[in-house]
Amino acid sequence: MVLNYIWIAFFLCAFAVALIRLIGWGDTTVFPAIIQATFDSSKTAFEISLGLTGVLSLWMGIMQIGEKGGIIRLFSKWLGPLFEKLFPDIPKGHPVTGSIFMNLAANMLGLDNAATPLGLKAMEGLQALNPKKDTASNPMIMFLVLNTSGLTIIPISIMVYRAQMGAAQPTDVFVPILLSTFFSTLAGIIAVSLYQRIRLLNRTLLLFLGGTSLFIAGIIYGFATLAKEQIDIYSTTAANVILFVIIIGFILAGMRKRINVYDTFVEGAKEGFTTAVRIIPYLVAILVAIGVFRASGCMDYLIQGVAGFITGCGINSDFVAALPTAMMKPLSGGGARGLMVDAMSTYGADSFVGRLACIFQGSTDTTFYILAVYFGSVGIVKTRHAVTCGLLADLAGILAAIFICYLFFN
Repeated sequence: MVLNYIWIAFFLCAFAVALIRLIGWGDTTVFPAIIQATFDSSKTAFEISLGLTGVLSLWMGIMQIGEKGGIIRLFSKWLGPLFEKLFPDIPKGHPVTGSIFMNLAANMLGLDNAATPLGLKAMEGLQALNPKKDTASNPMIMFLVLNTSGLTIIPISIMVYRAQMGAAQPTDVFVPILLSTFFSTLAGIIAVSLYQRIRLLNRTLLLFLGGTSLFIAGIIYGFATLAKEQIDIYSTTAANVILFVIIIGFILAGMRKRINVYDTFVEGAKEGFTTAVRIIPYLVAILVAIGVFRASGCMDYLIQGVAGFITGCGINSDFVAALPTAMMKPLSGGGARGLMVDAMSTYGADSFVGRLACIFQGSTDTTFYILAVYFGSVGIVKTRHAVTCGLLADLAGILAAIFICYLFFN
């Protein structure tokens, strides 16, 4: 229901602003730009779905092997104590917890192509447990918010863009991104827990959060001792080695269980193809709304209003020029990426604005895209508090990014 109101609001705001520009300022280009944006966005949605087809088929096939080979159940057993606290409505030892872990691990390693199909597989498992098939369940919302908070350990793509834009130290945003996304994820967990009345002050969760903090601190320390060229090589190599080890491990597990690995893969791949087709309408809906909102100028006016408010409050407004990336990220990953590159091109890759735009890009994920794809893949139309909690996690990531960027670079 919330997504429905937001979708309508995008169109109504765009129409109102376009009318003002046409009647008040005589701008005859605004409506053609909006209509062009609807065509371009719908084409982009189809292209995204088409591009996902092969990846979804591959990874859902691999996940099918892992499930029948017992790997997913093994992950479920290991993660049982933690997931019993975060996902109390999932039965103890259920295989879906293994799928959730695989998705979150892929996100943390920056393996976007692998994370989406793994996440869709997890969402299908959660839907099987859902008593109300058109309404998001509590575990679905917690899982989705963990995704939208964008917890990332190795932000490969951002470091590559910084290198291409001529940054003297492309990896200098690595630690700030790691810290910002950690706070975003923590805020998301707290927000969902408050809505769902999950008790966070228990031994299991406190040990997990403490252990995670130590793990992140260890990664920061390890990478701080490496040269920038080594960081790029080691992080990229480690991510891809882990990914291929997972594939080989699943195949070996299938062989050990004496299942027909090839037929099992094909069976899962068919599900991937069906899922890719099923999400097309949802992607078209959300991306067209975002495209119209941008083309009408609403995004620009919103940013200008925020800048005026910040300046009027007497607050240091150095960060305002990077806000377009932060405000676009929940709506469109590609749009936010373009704005990040534009910020580095305009102000310099090593400028405060250029670095902050990169930290914004890495601190959260595309909330509305994930909502459309994940919920759309299983036919969820009533999102309950998913949007609210996802946006609260985004806000925490943005605020943390601003504070941390001032701490590191100003």
